[in-house]
Amino acid sequence: MSKGLAGAVVADTKLSLVDGENGVLIYRGYDMMDLGPNSTFEEVVYLLWNGRLPNADELHEFKAALAGQRSVPEFVVDMLRRTPTTAHPMAVLRTAVSALGLIDLDADNISQEELRKKAGRLTASMPTIVAAWERIRNGQEPIAPRADLGHAANFLYMLSGNEPDAAAVRAFDAYLVLLTDHGFNASTFAARVTFATISDMYSAITSAVGTLKGDAHGRANQKAMEQFVAAAERGVDEWYADTRASGQRIMGVGHRVYKVLDPRATILKPMAEEMARSSGAGEWFGVASHIETLTREDAYFVERNLYANVDYYSAIVLYMVGLPMDQFTCAFAISRVAGWTAHVMEQALDNRLIRPKANYIGDLDLEYVPLEAR
Repeated sequence: MSKGLAGAVVADTKLSLVDGENGVLIYRGYDMMDLGPNSTFEEVVYLLWNGRLPNADELHEFKAALAGQRSVPEFVVDMLRRTPTTAHPMAVLRTAVSALGLIDLDADNISQEELRKKAGRLTASMPTIVAAWERIRNGQEPIAPRADLGHAANFLYMLSGNEPDAAAVRAFDAYLVLLTDHGFNASTFAARVTFATISDMYSAITSAVGTLKGDAHGRANQKAMEQFVAAAERGVDEWYADTRASGQRIMGVGHRVYKVLDPRATILKPMAEEMARSSGAGEWFGVASHIETLTREDAYFVERNLYANVDYYSAIVLYMVGLPMDQFTCAFAISRVAGWTAHVMEQALDNRLIRPKANYIGDLDLEYVPLEAR
């Protein structure tokens, strides 16, 4: 038996291949080293949902369809206004996704056509929910989405109300592409397990959001940014020496799956550097780069093949676009929802209840004692 189903194969998928030994990530047959620098989030979503890349007309139509579903029902916005501002952003997002299911009168229709509609609604509106909550909890009015902006640019616009910088849009869009799917990770598996009971799309995505909320899954980039801030305050070299001496982890270095350089980090790092240069926030890239250099000079990391992963450089990208650190996991969900919904649609094509066995290690043959004799 393997703990946590490590190494177990539970289903077939055509969506993504993660080859941790060789540092390869494939979406529907396409290598991330090709998709990451060249494609957009909308192209990748189309690929996952349709099994092929779109032509120019198909992409134009698909982008327009997504943009047309960005608005969030007033019922959900009103719920956000009534939510305590101290609430965890991922808890707010989880509740808002569930609320969308309440007002979809056809929520329990799980035909492929209907699942596709719901996938579009969730993928398009999740950035609106996250941006609206960020403004509401800061005493500001939500900003309506714009149909003339791409998915990444529109989210950044809704956060601030300002036209986003081109380098920021490109880096954030690349982040969305790189995080869209990643095999049977915990939140994706949760979505498929939920849907496999013949539940609905909203329940499946609510399960996924709740799973991503956990510290062991979705908060790595937040923790990475927290360490960059701490290192900048103390001085990188002193901070690194003390952190290593105390046995604390260097967040964003090493990966559960990748035993070589994370291909997503390879793509995102130069974009983060360009964004830092154009925004005048180069200190954060400098801090991250300095710490990475120290790890590559540290025998502990070299001998164990531990490299900076996608969370490491995505942390400074998200911070530089103006997203508070406690919203980083919500940005992760904005990307991964496209993958979650793709997996739900794939599960529906050949559904079977996911019911693994457990290895019982408790007592046996205990004698029952009546209540009055205990």
